[in-house]
Amino acid sequence: MLKVLKNLKKSFWAVIVIILLLIVQAQADLRLPDFTSRIVNVGIQSGGIENAVPEIISKEDMDNILIFSNEDEKILENYTLVGNELNKDQEKIIKNYLGKDYEVEENTIYVLNDISSQKEDELSGIFSEPLMEYSLITNEETASKIKEKFTANVPQRQKEVIENMSILEILKTMPEEQKTTMLSEFTKQIENMESSIKEQAAVAEVKNLYSNLGIDTDKVQNNYILSQGLLMLGVALISMVSAISIMLLSARVAAKLGKTLREKVFKKVLKFSTGELNKFSTASLITRSTNDIQQIQMLIAILFRVVVYAPIIGVGGFIKVLTTSDNSMAWIIGVAILAVLFIVITLFIVAMPRFRKLQDLTDKLNLVSREILSGMQVIRAFNTEKKEEKRFDIANKDLMKTNVFVNRAMSMMMPLLMFVMNSIMILIIWVGGHNVDQGIMQVGDMMAFIQYTMQIVMAFLMISMISIMLPRASVSARRINEVLDTEPSIKDKPENELKKFDESKKGLVEFKNVSFRYPDADTEILEDITFTARPGTTTAIIGSTGSGKSTVVNLIPRFYDVTGGELLIDGVNVKDVSQKDLRDIIGFVPQKGLLFSGTIESNIKYSDDNMSDEKMYEAARIAQATEFIETKEKKYKDPISQGGGNVSGGQKQRISIARAIAKDPEIFVFDDSFSALDLKTDRALREALKEKTENKTVIIVAQRISTILNADKIIVLEEGKVVGIGTHEELMKDNETYRQIALSQLSEEELNEKGGN
Repeated sequence: MLKVLKNLKKSFWAVIVIILLLIVQAQADLRLPDFTSRIVNVGIQSGGIENAVPEIISKEDMDNILIFSNEDEKILENYTLVGNELNKDQEKIIKNYLGKDYEVEENTIYVLNDISSQKEDELSGIFSEPLMEYSLITNEETASKIKEKFTANVPQRQKEVIENMSILEILKTMPEEQKTTMLSEFTKQIENMESSIKEQAAVAEVKNLYSNLGIDTDKVQNNYILSQGLLMLGVALISMVSAISIMLLSARVAAKLGKTLREKVFKKVLKFSTGELNKFSTASLITRSTNDIQQIQMLIAILFRVVVYAPIIGVGGFIKVLTTSDNSMAWIIGVAILAVLFIVITLFIVAMPRFRKLQDLTDKLNLVSREILSGMQVIRAFNTEKKEEKRFDIANKDLMKTNVFVNRAMSMMMPLLMFVMNSIMILIIWVGGHNVDQGIMQVGDMMAFIQYTMQIVMAFLMISMISIMLPRASVSARRINEVLDTEPSIKDKPENELKKFDESKKGLVEFKNVSFRYPDADTEILEDITFTARPGTTTAIIGSTGSGKSTVVNLIPRFYDVTGGELLIDGVNVKDVSQKDLRDIIGFVPQKGLLFSGTIESNIKYSDDNMSDEKMYEAARIAQATEFIETKEKKYKDPISQGGGNVSGGQKQRISIARAIAKDPEIFVFDDSFSALDLKTDRALREALKEKTENKTVIIVAQRISTILNADKIIVLEEGKVVGIGTHEELMKDNETYRQIALSQLSEEELNEKGGN
């Protein structure tokens, strides 16, 4: 898989941008639960007041609160008793809370100084208990109890005076020791409360202090919710833009990787010799170039989100849970992760072997489909449609069963994981509800915890999803690497070792004791093949089926390499020149005429798109193709379907021959290329070809004796060995193998007349 991923270097900067955007998105997503917590805890429950530190407070209220504090100096050093002249910070605070038209009376209002958040947190802790005590003491029920206790042993007249006083006035007149003793009962109650309850009560009292100043507390609350909501919306917008950009870039990077891999595989396959093509099979190479690369492309499209985003969300969410909210429920996250991993690992163990099998079964189905479609005429001719349907059905069912098994296993994963997620959410609400009831945590914190937990579980879910996709993509990557890592058995020497053709031996083809065996074969297919084909002559090769005729001519353009002896062209060993230079001087017409989708013109001009029309017309005339081309509606512009399926076998061969003639090479090689032509067309083509190839080397492989009667030299092969070389007359006298082949096709009289030519 890593070998495949190395191809991402072409998209290096796009990958860097994706990673940066993923970090931005992850940070934005991790901020969102904080905003939820603030909106609920502060905006809704606390009326928009963030802590127990009032930003603005009347002097009277400050004096009353300080009655309950032992740290008056620490509190007052952070406030300024404002007069007529205000600095910018003070003006801003008064304007925010009291309006721009409010006239401040001198020495009546305290305004909070510009202090750090750390200092503000410390001040909130100092303020909490005095505010709590102030709130508790000023409560009518509590104040009545204190008065009853205080007036229990005093004269009636004094008692009446005390009852007409406020509780704060009474406390101010008390000696410090007596006041402390009286308040100790209430102080103990406050000390035993949870810190969160203290803070909430203190914040509620700050709201009352604001009301005492005539501040619109509803406006304060609405402003806070609105500001936090807008910030939350902004962060969500950043996350959305990042996510969209990531998906666009990831799709682009994945598509580019797919394109790169397809190009590499295709270029590699073009370098393969016939041996490598036979090793992989056409169906398998098509599957590897399409389906396998598609699997990797799909993986890459989401890989970055898992490799970068999921760990940041998972680890970041866990840290947030431990640091910014109550961590007493952190064990729930552990339970969730273990449950997710158990489900994923179980499914992974069950489905993994089937992923490996899927690609092989896809290969098999493609192979069967290709064979059936290619051999449709034979199938119909032998009435074996039912048999082939059964064969296709077996391959199709095998693939279907494996796919169904894998999909069933994978389809179970999402419902199971959703069940885990919903169960975890219920557990959080259950435990969190008790904690809220006991004052251990706030509702907003519980909601934030739910969001963080879902983020962490989703991160592990994403990792699990990639772990499911990875095996199949790994199998595909291995199959692609098999192609890319396969070295062609036929390759050029280093450029500094390559030779040039000898111009003095132009067109000369020499076989010197050539032997050949297929890779992994036990016996030689060809043994000690020795002959020379010269320019201006026609050399024919004939022999019984399986004698090695096609193998001999396939060695000339190096479709295979000789395994023994030497093959020289233009006086140079074919292994010492580049394949391009070698094939540039050869016009090869294969045994099976192959046409490409396009037009008749594009097929004849296949060797050179800029070829003149005159050259094309001449090649078509020599190949005896003009007659049927002229009957076509669009002439040379008439379309040719894939493989030449819309023309007959003879027409296909003539266009293939015209393609080779139009190239005007030094050497013509015809591998049984006249077999589909009638005798009249065959004769006319050979006569026209003789004029064109007056100074060219022509090598013809033929089954039909009439095609080679007038050849300058005839090579007779039998079981991979040369058993005769000579002209028709010489071989008829001296070579029994040739004589038997000839007499099996023509009568003695016809042969003596050289087929009437």
